[in-house]
Amino acid sequence: MVIKSVRGFTPEFGNDCFIAENATIVGEVKMGDQCSIWFNAVVRGDVNYIKMGNKVNVQDGAVIHGTYQKAPTTIGNNVSIGHNAVVHGCTVKDNVLIGMGSIIMDGCVVESNSIIAAGAVVTQGTHVEAGSIYAGMPAKKIKDISPELSSGEIDRIANAYVTYSSWFKEQ
Repeated sequence: MVIKSVRGFTPEFGNDCFIAENATIVGEVKMGDQCSIWFNAVVRGDVNYIKMGNKVNVQDGAVIHGTYQKAPTTIGNNVSIGHNAVVHGCTVKDNVLIGMGSIIMDGCVVESNSIIAAGAVVTQGTHVEAGSIYAGMPAKKIKDISPELSSGEIDRIANAYVTYSSWFKEQ
């Protein structure tokens, strides 16, 4: 794994985190407890800060970054960031699922209990409503999330990644 200080900032990790051997985490990055950064993921806090709550998983090939002097990235609790997603200079609140290959651009706010569908492109400055699913290019609201879907998918995936990371910590 590459964990590097940049511009006087060193990544900080909470308790019980898993970082894959080829993940890259640099600069002003602060993670909560039970986070996991998976294979080939990049969390680049070189140009602006990245803050993550508890139980955030950044899956394989995902990139988290910000924009210099303009857009940091803040991620809440219980968030899953799917394979090859790009989360850039935005705010993601609690209990969110960001689908595989999706892109969230600068200035976006993704409210709690929301899903960004796989492959969606959430354009700059979009405000994703709480409890909704956004899909498409550009991403638009397609429906509200039922409480069953929220707990069934968002919680299931976040909890699963805590379990998956435990398998690697045992070795």
